[in-house]
Amino acid sequence: MTKRLEKDVIEKMKNIISKIIMFLKKQPPGRLIALGFALVILFGTCLLLMPFSVRNDAEVSFVNALFTSTSAVCVTGLIAIDTADHFTPFGQGVVAALIQVGGLGVTSIGVGLMIAAGKRVGLKSRNLVKEALNVDNYRGIVRLVKSVLILTLCFEAAGALLSFIVFSRDYSPLHALGISVFHSIAAFNNSGFDILGGLRNLIPYQTDILLNLTTCFLIIFGGLGFLVILDILKQRSFRRLSLHSKVVITTSAVLLIAGTLLLKATEDISWLGAFFHSVSARTAGFSTYPIGEFTNAGLFVLCVLMFIGASPGSTGGGIKTSTFFVMFQEARSMFTKTTVHAFRRSISKENITKAFMITILSGAVVCIAVFLMCVLEPEYSFIQLFFEVISAFGTVGLSTGITPDLCSAGKIVIVLVMFTGRVGAFTLLSMWIDHAEPNARYSEETVVIG
Repeated sequence: MTKRLEKDVIEKMKNIISKIIMFLKKQPPGRLIALGFALVILFGTCLLLMPFSVRNDAEVSFVNALFTSTSAVCVTGLIAIDTADHFTPFGQGVVAALIQVGGLGVTSIGVGLMIAAGKRVGLKSRNLVKEALNVDNYRGIVRLVKSVLILTLCFEAAGALLSFIVFSRDYSPLHALGISVFHSIAAFNNSGFDILGGLRNLIPYQTDILLNLTTCFLIIFGGLGFLVILDILKQRSFRRLSLHSKVVITTSAVLLIAGTLLLKATEDISWLGAFFHSVSARTAGFSTYPIGEFTNAGLFVLCVLMFIGASPGSTGGGIKTSTFFVMFQEARSMFTKTTVHAFRRSISKENITKAFMITILSGAVVCIAVFLMCVLEPEYSFIQLFFEVISAFGTVGLSTGITPDLCSAGKIVIVLVMFTGRVGAFTLLSMWIDHAEPNARYSEETVVIG
Protein backbone atom coordinates (compact mmCIF):
# COMPACT_ATOMS: atom_id res chain seq x y z
CA MET A 1 0.00 0.00 0.00
CA THR A 2 2.82 2.37 0.93
CA LYS A 3 4.79 1.58 -2.23
CA ARG A 4 1.71 2.15 -4.36
CA LEU A 5 1.14 5.53 -2.67
CA GLU A 6 4.77 6.50 -3.28
CA LYS A 7 4.44 5.55 -6.96
CA ASP A 8 1.28 7.67 -7.28
CA VAL A 9 3.02 10.68 -5.69
CA ILE A 10 6.07 10.27 -7.94
CA GLU A 11 3.84 9.94 -11.01
CA LYS A 12 1.90 13.09 -10.09
CA MET A 13 5.15 15.00 -9.55
CA LYS A 14 6.39 13.88 -12.98
CA ASN A 15 3.16 15.05 -14.57
CA ILE A 16 3.37 18.45 -12.86
CA ILE A 17 7.02 18.91 -13.89
CA SER A 18 6.27 17.87 -17.50
CA LYS A 19 3.36 20.35 -17.63
CA ILE A 20 5.60 23.14 -16.29
CA ILE A 21 8.26 22.31 -18.91
CA MET A 22 5.65 22.30 -21.69
CA PHE A 23 4.28 25.62 -20.43
CA LEU A 24 7.77 27.19 -20.40
CA LYS A 25 8.53 25.93 -23.92
CA LYS A 26 5.51 27.82 -25.25
CA GLN A 27 6.57 31.14 -23.67
CA PRO A 28 8.31 33.88 -25.70
CA PRO A 29 12.01 34.61 -24.91
CA GLY A 30 11.33 37.93 -23.14
CA ARG A 31 8.87 36.33 -20.75
CA LEU A 32 11.29 33.48 -19.97
CA ILE A 33 14.13 35.93 -19.27
CA ALA A 34 11.94 37.95 -16.88
CA LEU A 35 10.79 34.75 -15.19
CA GLY A 36 14.38 33.56 -14.90
CA PHE A 37 15.43 36.77 -13.14
CA ALA A 38 12.42 36.52 -10.78
CA LEU A 39 13.24 32.92 -9.84
CA VAL A 40 16.90 33.75 -9.18
CA ILE A 41 15.81 36.67 -6.97
CA LEU A 42 13.50 34.41 -4.94
CA PHE A 43 16.18 31.72 -4.65
CA GLY A 44 18.72 34.33 -3.50
CA THR A 45 16.21 35.66 -0.95
CA CYS A 46 15.80 32.18 0.55
CA LEU A 47 19.58 31.68 0.77
CA LEU A 48 20.10 35.07 2.43
CA LEU A 49 17.50 34.20 5.09
CA MET A 50 19.30 31.00 6.08
CA PRO A 51 21.05 31.00 9.52
CA PHE A 52 24.46 30.28 7.93
CA SER A 53 24.11 33.45 5.79
CA VAL A 54 23.29 35.84 8.65
CA ARG A 55 25.70 36.94 11.37
CA ASN A 56 24.83 35.88 14.93
CA ASP A 57 24.52 39.48 16.14
CA ALA A 58 22.39 40.59 13.16
CA GLU A 59 18.78 40.23 12.09
CA VAL A 60 17.56 40.09 8.48
CA SER A 61 13.84 40.38 7.69
CA PHE A 62 12.21 38.90 4.58
CA VAL A 63 11.75 42.35 3.00
CA ASN A 64 15.43 43.25 3.54
CA ALA A 65 16.56 39.88 2.17
CA LEU A 66 14.30 40.34 -0.87
CA PHE A 67 15.60 43.89 -1.32
CA THR A 68 19.23 42.72 -1.13
CA SER A 69 18.66 39.82 -3.52
CA THR A 70 16.83 42.02 -6.03
CA SER A 71 19.49 44.71 -5.81
CA ALA A 72 22.21 42.10 -6.43
CA VAL A 73 20.51 40.27 -9.32
CA CYS A 74 19.49 43.57 -10.92
CA VAL A 75 23.12 44.73 -10.39
CA THR A 76 21.91 47.88 -8.64
CA GLY A 77 23.74 48.23 -5.35
CA LEU A 78 21.05 49.94 -3.28
CA ILE A 79 21.19 48.45 0.21
CA ALA A 80 18.56 48.34 2.94
CA ILE A 81 21.09 46.73 5.31
CA ASP A 82 24.89 46.77 5.22
CA THR A 83 26.21 43.65 3.48
CA ALA A 84 29.32 43.25 5.65
CA ASP A 85 27.61 43.95 8.96
CA HIS A 86 24.66 41.61 8.44
CA PHE A 87 25.91 38.70 6.34
CA THR A 88 28.55 36.04 7.00
CA PRO A 89 31.29 35.33 4.43
CA PHE A 90 28.92 32.71 2.97
CA GLY A 91 26.11 35.29 2.71
CA GLN A 92 28.50 37.76 1.09
CA GLY A 93 29.48 35.02 -1.36
CA VAL A 94 25.80 34.52 -2.19
CA VAL A 95 25.48 38.25 -2.90
CA ALA A 96 28.57 38.12 -5.15
CA ALA A 97 27.15 35.10 -7.01
CA LEU A 98 23.82 36.88 -7.49
CA ILE A 99 25.63 39.93 -8.86
CA GLN A 100 27.55 37.72 -11.30
CA VAL A 101 24.42 35.94 -12.49
CA GLY A 102 22.54 39.21 -12.79
CA GLY A 103 25.36 40.92 -14.68
CA LEU A 104 26.00 38.17 -17.21
CA GLY A 105 22.34 37.23 -17.46
CA VAL A 106 20.55 34.05 -16.49
CA THR A 107 20.56 32.77 -20.07
CA SER A 108 24.29 33.35 -20.63
CA ILE A 109 25.10 31.51 -17.39
CA GLY A 110 22.76 28.66 -18.35
CA VAL A 111 24.25 28.28 -21.84
CA GLY A 112 27.75 28.54 -20.35
CA LEU A 113 26.99 25.61 -18.03
CA MET A 114 25.63 23.62 -20.99
CA ILE A 115 28.84 24.27 -22.93
CA ALA A 116 30.97 23.27 -19.92
CA ALA A 117 28.96 20.05 -19.56
CA GLY A 118 29.49 19.27 -23.25
CA LYS A 119 25.77 19.42 -24.06
CA ARG A 120 24.35 20.65 -27.35
CA VAL A 121 22.92 24.17 -27.28
CA GLY A 122 19.48 24.02 -28.89
CA LEU A 123 17.63 26.64 -30.92
CA LYS A 124 15.49 27.69 -27.92
CA SER A 125 18.60 28.41 -25.81
CA ARG A 126 20.22 30.31 -28.69
CA ASN A 127 17.06 32.38 -29.08
CA LEU A 128 17.11 33.28 -25.37
CA VAL A 129 20.76 34.40 -25.57
CA LYS A 130 19.99 36.38 -28.74
CA GLU A 131 17.20 38.20 -26.91
CA ALA A 132 19.22 38.76 -23.71
CA LEU A 133 22.36 40.12 -25.41
CA ASN A 134 20.48 42.12 -28.10
CA VAL A 135 22.09 40.19 -30.96
CA ASP A 136 20.57 40.49 -34.44
CA ASN A 137 20.97 36.85 -35.54
CA TYR A 138 21.76 33.33 -34.32
CA ARG A 139 25.14 33.10 -36.05
CA GLY A 140 28.02 32.51 -33.65
CA ILE A 141 25.84 32.55 -30.48
CA VAL A 142 27.80 29.75 -28.77
CA ARG A 143 31.11 31.39 -29.64
CA LEU A 144 29.75 34.72 -28.35
CA VAL A 145 28.79 33.19 -24.98
CA LYS A 146 32.25 31.65 -24.65
CA SER A 147 33.86 35.02 -25.43
CA VAL A 148 31.60 36.79 -22.91
CA LEU A 149 32.52 34.37 -20.13
CA ILE A 150 36.26 34.55 -20.93
CA LEU A 151 36.17 38.37 -21.11
CA THR A 152 34.38 38.56 -17.77
CA LEU A 153 36.91 36.26 -16.14
CA CYS A 154 39.87 38.27 -17.51
CA PHE A 155 38.51 41.68 -16.50
CA GLU A 156 37.46 40.54 -13.03
CA ALA A 157 40.79 38.76 -12.41
CA ALA A 158 42.73 41.88 -13.41
CA GLY A 159 40.45 44.05 -11.25
CA ALA A 160 40.82 41.75 -8.25
CA LEU A 161 44.62 41.77 -8.57
CA LEU A 162 44.85 45.58 -8.72
CA SER A 163 42.31 45.98 -5.91
CA PHE A 164 44.26 43.53 -3.74
CA ILE A 165 47.29 45.84 -3.88
CA VAL A 166 45.18 48.53 -2.19
CA PHE A 167 43.13 46.46 0.26
CA SER A 168 46.14 44.40 1.43
CA ARG A 169 47.49 47.56 3.11
CA ASP A 170 44.53 47.67 5.52
CA TYR A 171 43.43 44.03 5.86
CA SER A 172 44.96 40.58 6.33
CA PRO A 173 45.89 38.84 3.03
CA LEU A 174 42.91 36.44 3.10
CA HIS A 175 40.42 39.16 4.05
CA ALA A 176 41.89 41.52 1.45
CA LEU A 177 41.58 38.81 -1.22
CA GLY A 178 37.89 38.30 -0.40
CA ILE A 179 37.19 42.04 -0.53
CA SER A 180 39.14 42.38 -3.80
CA VAL A 181 37.29 39.57 -5.57
CA PHE A 182 33.91 40.88 -4.34
CA HIS A 183 34.76 44.45 -5.36
CA SER A 184 35.97 43.40 -8.81
CA ILE A 185 32.79 41.39 -9.48
CA ALA A 186 30.61 44.27 -8.26
CA ALA A 187 32.50 46.90 -10.28
CA PHE A 188 32.63 45.03 -13.61
CA ASN A 189 28.96 44.10 -13.30
CA ASN A 190 28.14 47.74 -12.51
CA SER A 191 26.74 46.97 -9.06
CA GLY A 192 27.64 49.31 -6.19
CA PHE A 193 27.85 46.71 -3.41
CA ASP A 194 30.77 46.77 -0.97
CA ILE A 195 31.77 44.66 2.04
CA LEU A 196 33.81 47.26 3.93
CA GLY A 197 31.07 47.69 6.56
CA GLY A 198 29.46 50.69 8.22
CA LEU A 199 27.62 51.85 5.05
CA ARG A 200 30.83 53.63 4.03
CA ASN A 201 31.08 52.42 0.43
CA LEU A 202 34.47 53.63 -0.93
CA ILE A 203 34.60 56.89 1.03
CA PRO A 204 37.72 55.76 3.00
CA TYR A 205 39.54 55.45 -0.37
CA GLN A 206 38.45 58.71 -1.99
CA THR A 207 42.08 59.83 -2.53
CA ASP A 208 43.47 56.43 -3.55
CA ILE A 209 44.25 56.87 -7.25
CA LEU A 210 44.87 53.16 -7.99
CA LEU A 211 41.57 51.93 -6.53
CA ASN A 212 39.61 54.82 -8.06
CA LEU A 213 41.01 54.26 -11.55
CA THR A 214 40.76 50.46 -11.29
CA THR A 215 37.10 50.76 -10.31
CA CYS A 216 36.44 53.24 -13.13
CA PHE A 217 38.20 50.94 -15.61
CA LEU A 218 35.98 48.00 -14.63
CA ILE A 219 32.80 50.09 -14.65
CA ILE A 220 33.49 51.63 -18.07
CA PHE A 221 34.24 48.34 -19.82
CA GLY A 222 31.40 46.56 -18.04
CA GLY A 223 29.07 49.34 -19.18
CA LEU A 224 30.22 49.42 -22.82
CA GLY A 225 28.72 46.02 -23.59
CA PHE A 226 30.33 42.75 -24.62
CA LEU A 227 29.61 43.26 -28.32
CA VAL A 228 31.47 46.58 -28.30
CA ILE A 229 34.46 45.13 -26.42
CA LEU A 230 34.70 42.22 -28.87
CA ASP A 231 34.39 44.62 -31.80
CA ILE A 232 37.25 46.76 -30.39
CA LEU A 233 39.45 43.69 -29.91
CA LYS A 234 38.71 42.51 -33.45
CA GLN A 235 38.95 45.77 -35.43
CA ARG A 236 41.48 47.73 -33.33
CA SER A 237 40.58 50.89 -35.24
CA PHE A 238 37.74 53.32 -34.57
CA ARG A 239 37.15 53.79 -38.30
CA ARG A 240 36.51 50.08 -38.89
CA LEU A 241 34.14 49.65 -35.93
CA SER A 242 30.43 48.98 -36.45
CA LEU A 243 27.96 51.87 -36.21
CA HIS A 244 26.71 50.52 -32.88
CA SER A 245 30.22 50.51 -31.39
CA LYS A 246 30.94 54.03 -32.64
CA VAL A 247 27.67 55.32 -31.17
CA VAL A 248 28.28 53.66 -27.80
CA ILE A 249 31.91 54.80 -27.48
CA THR A 250 31.20 58.39 -28.61
CA THR A 251 28.14 58.85 -26.41
CA SER A 252 29.87 57.28 -23.39
CA ALA A 253 32.90 59.56 -23.80
CA VAL A 254 30.75 62.69 -24.13
CA LEU A 255 28.66 61.79 -21.06
CA LEU A 256 31.76 61.02 -18.97
CA ILE A 257 33.42 64.32 -19.88
CA ALA A 258 30.24 66.39 -19.48
CA GLY A 259 29.42 64.70 -16.18
CA THR A 260 32.91 65.33 -14.81
CA LEU A 261 32.85 69.02 -15.72
CA LEU A 262 29.34 69.61 -14.36
CA LEU A 263 30.00 67.77 -11.08
CA LYS A 264 33.25 69.66 -10.56
CA ALA A 265 31.38 72.93 -11.20
CA THR A 266 28.55 72.15 -8.78
CA GLU A 267 30.31 70.26 -5.97
CA ASP A 268 33.30 70.90 -3.70
CA ILE A 269 35.13 67.73 -4.74
CA SER A 270 38.42 66.89 -6.44
CA TRP A 271 38.77 66.26 -10.18
CA LEU A 272 39.32 62.59 -9.36
CA GLY A 273 36.09 62.57 -7.35
CA ALA A 274 34.17 64.32 -10.14
CA PHE A 275 35.42 61.83 -12.73
CA PHE A 276 34.73 58.86 -10.45
CA HIS A 277 31.12 59.87 -9.79
CA SER A 278 30.55 60.69 -13.46
CA VAL A 279 31.64 57.11 -14.26
CA SER A 280 29.81 55.55 -11.30
CA ALA A 281 26.52 57.32 -12.03
CA ARG A 282 26.33 55.46 -15.34
CA THR A 283 24.83 52.46 -13.40
CA ALA A 284 27.63 51.40 -11.02
CA GLY A 285 26.66 53.08 -7.75
CA PHE A 286 30.00 53.34 -5.96
CA SER A 287 30.71 56.62 -4.17
CA THR A 288 33.81 58.19 -2.67
CA TYR A 289 31.93 61.22 -1.30
CA PRO A 290 28.67 61.28 0.72
CA ILE A 291 25.92 61.70 -1.88
CA GLY A 292 23.58 63.09 0.78
CA GLU A 293 25.81 66.16 1.02
CA PHE A 294 25.63 66.98 -2.71
CA THR A 295 23.76 70.10 -3.83
CA ASN A 296 20.48 69.83 -5.73
CA ALA A 297 22.35 70.78 -8.92
CA GLY A 298 24.83 67.95 -8.41
CA LEU A 299 22.05 65.47 -7.65
CA PHE A 300 20.24 66.53 -10.83
CA VAL A 301 23.38 65.91 -12.92
CA LEU A 302 23.68 62.44 -11.38
CA CYS A 303 19.97 61.79 -12.09
CA VAL A 304 20.43 62.58 -15.80
CA LEU A 305 23.48 60.29 -16.03
CA MET A 306 21.68 57.51 -14.13
CA PHE A 307 18.59 57.72 -16.33
CA ILE A 308 20.65 57.41 -19.53
CA GLY A 309 22.73 54.61 -18.03
CA ALA A 310 25.05 52.17 -19.78
CA SER A 311 24.93 50.54 -23.22
CA PRO A 312 22.90 47.66 -24.74
CA GLY A 313 24.23 44.18 -24.06
CA SER A 314 26.19 45.41 -21.05
CA THR A 315 25.89 44.75 -17.33
CA GLY A 316 24.28 48.16 -16.72
CA GLY A 317 20.77 49.62 -16.89
CA GLY A 318 19.07 52.89 -17.84
CA ILE A 319 17.49 53.75 -21.19
CA LYS A 320 20.95 53.09 -22.70
CA THR A 321 23.44 55.36 -24.47
CA SER A 322 22.34 54.30 -27.96
CA THR A 323 18.73 55.24 -27.16
CA PHE A 324 19.82 58.71 -26.06
CA PHE A 325 22.04 59.09 -29.15
CA VAL A 326 19.27 58.10 -31.59
CA MET A 327 16.80 60.55 -30.00
CA PHE A 328 19.41 63.32 -30.14
CA GLN A 329 20.06 62.61 -33.83
CA GLU A 330 16.32 62.64 -34.57
CA ALA A 331 15.97 66.04 -32.85
CA ARG A 332 18.99 67.36 -34.78
CA SER A 333 17.57 66.14 -38.09
CA MET A 334 14.27 67.92 -37.43
CA PHE A 335 16.03 71.25 -36.90
CA THR A 336 18.45 70.86 -39.81
CA LYS A 337 15.87 69.31 -42.18
CA THR A 338 18.19 66.38 -42.95
CA THR A 339 17.89 62.61 -42.71
CA VAL A 340 18.67 60.87 -39.42
CA HIS A 341 22.21 59.62 -39.80
CA ALA A 342 25.52 59.22 -37.97
CA PHE A 343 29.04 58.28 -39.07
CA ARG A 344 27.86 58.15 -42.72
CA ARG A 345 25.14 55.63 -41.94
CA SER A 346 21.38 56.14 -41.88
CA ILE A 347 19.39 55.26 -38.78
CA SER A 348 16.19 53.30 -39.41
CA LYS A 349 12.73 54.53 -38.49
CA GLU A 350 12.30 51.38 -36.42
CA ASN A 351 15.30 52.34 -34.25
CA ILE A 352 13.96 55.88 -33.81
CA THR A 353 10.47 54.69 -32.82
CA LYS A 354 11.86 52.13 -30.38
CA ALA A 355 14.17 54.72 -28.79
CA PHE A 356 11.29 57.10 -28.11
CA MET A 357 9.05 54.26 -26.87
CA ILE A 358 11.71 53.07 -24.42
CA THR A 359 12.20 56.60 -23.08
CA ILE A 360 8.47 57.30 -22.74
CA LEU A 361 7.81 53.99 -20.95
CA SER A 362 10.84 54.51 -18.70
CA GLY A 363 9.68 58.01 -17.85
CA ALA A 364 6.22 56.67 -17.03
CA VAL A 365 7.66 54.02 -14.69
CA VAL A 366 9.76 56.66 -12.91
CA CYS A 367 6.82 59.07 -12.56
CA ILE A 368 4.50 56.42 -11.12
CA ALA A 369 7.17 55.19 -8.71
CA VAL A 370 8.04 58.72 -7.54
CA PHE A 371 4.35 59.43 -6.91
CA LEU A 372 3.99 56.25 -4.84
CA MET A 373 7.15 57.04 -2.88
CA CYS A 374 5.91 60.57 -2.15
CA VAL A 375 2.70 59.08 -0.73
CA LEU A 376 4.48 56.35 1.27
CA GLU A 377 7.45 58.43 2.49
CA PRO A 378 6.17 62.02 3.07
CA GLU A 379 8.98 62.79 5.54
CA TYR A 380 11.61 62.89 2.78
CA SER A 381 12.12 65.67 0.26
CA PHE A 382 11.09 65.28 -3.38
CA ILE A 383 14.69 65.33 -4.65
CA GLN A 384 15.65 62.52 -2.25
CA LEU A 385 12.78 60.29 -3.40
CA PHE A 386 13.27 61.21 -7.06
CA PHE A 387 16.98 60.39 -6.78
CA GLU A 388 16.21 57.05 -5.10
CA VAL A 389 13.76 56.01 -7.82
CA ILE A 390 16.05 57.08 -10.68
CA SER A 391 18.91 55.18 -9.03
CA ALA A 392 16.74 52.06 -8.75
CA PHE A 393 15.45 52.29 -12.33
CA GLY A 394 18.92 52.89 -13.75
CA THR A 395 20.19 49.95 -11.60
CA VAL A 396 22.81 52.34 -10.23
CA GLY A 397 22.82 52.06 -6.44
CA LEU A 398 23.70 55.63 -5.49
CA SER A 399 21.62 56.96 -2.60
CA THR A 400 21.31 60.07 -0.47
CA GLY A 401 21.24 57.72 2.53
CA ILE A 402 17.50 57.15 2.94
CA THR A 403 17.32 53.52 1.68
CA PRO A 404 17.74 51.71 5.06
CA ASP A 405 15.03 53.86 6.67
CA LEU A 406 12.34 53.33 4.02
CA CYS A 407 9.16 51.60 5.15
CA SER A 408 8.45 48.04 3.93
CA ALA A 409 5.99 49.28 1.29
CA GLY A 410 8.54 51.82 0.06
CA LYS A 411 11.18 49.10 -0.23
CA ILE A 412 8.78 46.91 -2.25
CA VAL A 413 8.20 49.81 -4.67
CA ILE A 414 11.98 50.18 -5.10
CA VAL A 415 12.27 46.40 -5.60
CA LEU A 416 9.72 46.54 -8.45
CA VAL A 417 11.49 49.53 -10.00
CA MET A 418 14.87 47.74 -9.86
CA PHE A 419 13.37 44.66 -11.53
CA THR A 420 11.74 46.80 -14.24
CA GLY A 421 14.99 48.67 -14.80
CA ARG A 422 17.00 45.45 -15.20
CA VAL A 423 14.59 43.58 -17.47
CA GLY A 424 13.48 46.73 -19.30
CA ALA A 425 10.13 48.52 -19.29
CA PHE A 426 9.77 47.99 -23.05
CA THR A 427 10.49 44.25 -22.71
CA LEU A 428 8.08 43.81 -19.80
CA LEU A 429 5.28 45.52 -21.72
CA SER A 430 5.89 43.95 -25.13
CA MET A 431 6.15 40.38 -23.82
CA TRP A 432 2.48 40.45 -22.72
CA ILE A 433 1.16 41.90 -25.98
CA ASP A 434 0.40 39.78 -29.02
CA HIS A 435 1.77 41.51 -32.10
CA ALA A 436 -0.88 41.15 -34.79
CA GLU A 437 -0.64 42.56 -38.29
CA PRO A 438 -3.13 45.39 -38.95
CA ASN A 439 -6.09 44.35 -41.10
CA ALA A 440 -6.54 47.73 -42.72
CA ARG A 441 -4.61 50.86 -43.58
CA TYR A 442 -6.24 54.23 -43.01
CA SER A 443 -5.84 57.51 -44.86
CA GLU A 444 -3.45 60.01 -43.38
CA GLU A 445 -4.50 63.31 -41.82
CA THR A 446 -2.48 66.05 -40.12
CA VAL A 447 -2.61 66.62 -36.36
CA VAL A 448 -1.59 70.07 -35.06
CA ILE A 449 1.51 69.65 -32.86
CA GLY A 450 2.98 72.31 -30.55
